[in-house]
This record gives sequence, structure tokens and C-alpha cells, in this order.
Amino acid sequence: MSAQSIMFQGTASDAGKSWLAAAVCRILSNQGKKVVPFKSQNMALNSFITDVGDEMGRAQVYQAEAARVKPDVRMNPILLKPSTDKDSQVIVMGKVLADMDAASYYKFKPQLIPQIMEAYEGLAGENDAVILEGAGSPAEINLNDNDIVNMGMARMVDAPVILVADIDKGGVFASIYGTIKLMSPEDQRRIKGIIINKFRGDKSLLEPGNKMIEKLTGVPVIGVLPMSDIDIDEEDSVSLTRKSRQKEAGKALDVAVIDLDKISNFTDVHSLEIQPDVSVRYVVKADELGTPDLLILPGSKNTNEDLAALKKNGLYEEILRAHQDGSKVVGICGGYQILGRKLYDPEAIESPIKEQAGLGLLDTETTFNEQKTTTQAVAKRKNYTLKGYEIHMGTTKLGLNATPFSVICTTNGQTESREDGAVSSDGTVMGTYLHGIFDNPYWTRHFLNKIRTSKGLAPLVNTNVSISDYKDQQYEKLARLFEQNVDMEKFEQILHDSTKSKG
Repeated sequence: MSAQSIMFQGTASDAGKSWLAAAVCRILSNQGKKVVPFKSQNMALNSFITDVGDEMGRAQVYQAEAARVKPDVRMNPILLKPSTDKDSQVIVMGKVLADMDAASYYKFKPQLIPQIMEAYEGLAGENDAVILEGAGSPAEINLNDNDIVNMGMARMVDAPVILVADIDKGGVFASIYGTIKLMSPEDQRRIKGIIINKFRGDKSLLEPGNKMIEKLTGVPVIGVLPMSDIDIDEEDSVSLTRKSRQKEAGKALDVAVIDLDKISNFTDVHSLEIQPDVSVRYVVKADELGTPDLLILPGSKNTNEDLAALKKNGLYEEILRAHQDGSKVVGICGGYQILGRKLYDPEAIESPIKEQAGLGLLDTETTFNEQKTTTQAVAKRKNYTLKGYEIHMGTTKLGLNATPFSVICTTNGQTESREDGAVSSDGTVMGTYLHGIFDNPYWTRHFLNKIRTSKGLAPLVNTNVSISDYKDQQYEKLARLFEQNVDMEKFEQILHDSTKSKG
């Protein structure tokens, strides 16, 4: 393991460690280095399928994009996908291992260390640098005995740590001090720098606090990053609290996304958010929905429970009302399943709800089974080639009043021919299992222009926004933000020193 390494840990979730890891991936890539991200254990409902069919967390996917390398499941060997408040689906090296409750997994996870180390060592042997990310907070003293993702991981690979703190929520110095002082002396010595993130205002006013926290902890503050408008995929659903709940003025098309309790892969909507004529808002309550031009039901980790929740909170009736009043409706993955007439779960694979009526906007029926489909796919819809990926439990059958949305041509690079999704007889409702469907710019603009013309608006031309080009611009902005607000000489020294003990 001769690669340089550095680890970002946060005082709490959503402190910004994923973004800063991505920034460093792009900075080192710009320097011509071979660099990869690594997070031993991720807990997220936003996941991705690699080109060989392995499932991994999306944070390491966008960090890989920033590093200009293909996503590799070794970058995130353990993925936990919560299915209830107590249980998670445990995915090891891209494949489902089991469903476990929190207590069982806590006892089990030390058994995963050999696979974690094999993944890390493989990446370290092939690259110049590995940029690690922790999870949540390293000061969870009730969990640290079996830690494999924060200081436990840093110790395993002898990586220096940068502690990231979010000042926007307040209490930044208390969180920094408390986090560090709850660690063992050995782990405290491993922290080589502090970065304060999401700062608003005059940095000079922060200097007395920085000097005091340096004196109290013995750790230098090496950077203060301002709040920014950089737009990068979010992994954690906590980020949805920052999403708009209102239609943006001046945008022709109103798109409403139902913020399901168990929402997954909400990044599917990112490509719509960057369209020049589209306003995307997230709907939690029934009285927020109105009659949008397009209503999207996104993916769900527990489709049956989310459907039951829609019935309880009044959104079920409001979705039907909005469609009747003229809203076009699109369902993706779990959202597609919810649009059907019936959902069956005879073996209680997803939830105790063994049978439930769906919205009935599509003439389909879904039966859940234990087999999980995880593939990258290329499909054809009329004259358009669509690329996406599938992550779902269950199979869906179409009735006489539905036609397929598309035909899958290849999965994981292998030729195939099977139908995907469904479209209602009047064309106002469609569903698909393909995540990333709106990342196909030509089809997306065609689809949006059809909505425009139905409203009496002229179609837009020459506005095919490439999400990959857009993301690349954002990674460059993120790298510049880091370089301009972090003491790069100190940072590079920490990174350089990381190889000394590795020989």
C-alpha cells in the first residue's frame, strides 16, 4: 500500500466531507495523478449500478467522476440500504448478503474487515492516491468498538484525517472540540487539520475562534470554505430539506416530485433541475401538490410502505386528482410500481403488506420476489436510445390497456431483448424501471417539448443539456473553491507525509 492517502471525517452527517473528497479527487486528477475515492461502509438509499452489475453508493460514483475514473465497487465495498427504522439490506461488494437489524449487523461487521482491506489494498496498489471518507461522526462513542468506517478505518490503513465541520448549523467550535476530545489520544493525534465548511460572512470575524480551537485541540484550522451554489449530486436524503418546495418564477414548466418517506435515487431528477425552462419542487404534504405540468413518483426502498403512507397523508387522492386535472405522470422504479393496479408481496419480502391496491393509473400488477435486478441497461424508445440502470425487487406484468415504455437491448454489455415499463392508453402516464432516464438529453428535451406544446408553448431547440458536461463544470468549480480557501501547502504536506509510514 504505497499510495498516498488522506481521510475526510465530519463532525456530523452532511458536514460536507463527500464534497471535499470529490474536490481533492479532481485536484489530484488535474495534477495528472491516478486517484480514487474510498468509503468502506456507506448507508444510503441512493445507489448506482456499475458496468458489471455491482451496486454501490452514489457518493463514491460522483467522486469517481471527479477523479475521471470508472466507478468500481471496491470504492464502496459495504453498502447499507435501510428498509425500516431498524433493518437494513446489507450489500457486500455489490451483491445483497442479507437483511439485518442494527444489533445483528453491529456484531457481524468485524467479519467484513478482510473484504474491506482487500478492496482498499487493490485500489492502493493500482493508484497514486486514495481519498477516504468517513461516515456520520467519529465521536459515536457507543459504536466505536466495532468501527470500520471512521477512525477504525483510518487506523487500518494508517491514514491522516481532516475533520470537516459545518458552521451553517451553528455550534461549530463546540462540535469540533467535542468530536476531538471524545477520541482516544491515539486517534486525536491522527487528526492533522480542520476545515470549517459552509461559512457565510467575513472570515476575519472567525479568526479568534480558529486560534482558540487550535490552542484547545492542538489541531490547525487549514481552511474555511464559504457557502456556495455548486450543484453536485447529493447522496443523503437529508439534503432534500434544502430542495425547493415552491415553483420557481419565470420557468415555464412546473415539475412536482413526491418526496416519499423511503425515497431512493432522487438524483434521477437532477437532469430536470438544470433544464432552462423547468422548475422542480419537492412535495411532502397533500395541499402542496396543486396541478403541476409533470408529476414524478421517484424510486422507493419500500414501495408498499410508501404507498400506504400516500394513502394515509392524503397524497394518494391528490395524485389522482392532479392527473384528472391534466398533470402528466411519470413513475421511476418503485414509483412505477405504485402507479399500477395491484402490488403483491406474498412472502412479505418488502413489508408485512402482502397485497395492496396501487394508484391504478397504469394497467399493471407487480409481484415482489427475492431476486434483485441490478444491471446497467441500454433501451430503445421509438427513435431514441436510452441509457440507464436498474435496481429493483419484483416483476411487473402489463395488462391490455398498457404498452411497454421501451425495449431493453443490452444489460451489462450483453445483448438482450425484453420490455421495460408501461405507458397508459392515453399516453398521459408512464413508468419505467430505468434510473437515470432523464440523463438522456435528446429524449428528455423531446419529452419536455411535448409538454410545452400541450400548453400552447413553442418547443425549445438547441437546449440539450448534457448532465455529464454540467457535472464536469461543477467538479472544476468545486476544485477551485477548495484550492482558494484551503492552505494548499499544509494540505499537500499532510498528503505527502501519509506515505512515510507505508514505505
